[in-house]
Amino acid sequence: LRVLLGVVPLGVGVRLSPDIASCHGVIQLAGLVHELGPNGTAMEGRWDDVMECVRACHVVFHGMGVPEIYTTLKLNTRIDRQQAFHEKVETVRRELDARIL
Repeated sequence: LRVLLGVVPLGVGVRLSPDIASCHGVIQLAGLVHELGPNGTAMEGRWDDVMECVRACHVVFHGMGVPEIYTTLKLNTRIDRQQAFHEKVETVRRELDARIL
């Protein structure tokens, strides 16, 4: 399962980086392959592990006093072959490099 996770703590002001860093720590502890981006975090792993990680981020946020959390998930599953999100990105980069030459 590949996921793009966007978590927005509401009711805590406009400086969100400390909260996002806390969620990122949860993802690291879960041991999931992940990459922090400007509008979310890409991560991959077994379905149950990924969803447990999302739940754990919510638990951490609420434990920090965040009254409301808005979360978006973009899910990608594939059954015809294994492909990590880094491989998907590399495929596009090779295509871009070929166009530059």
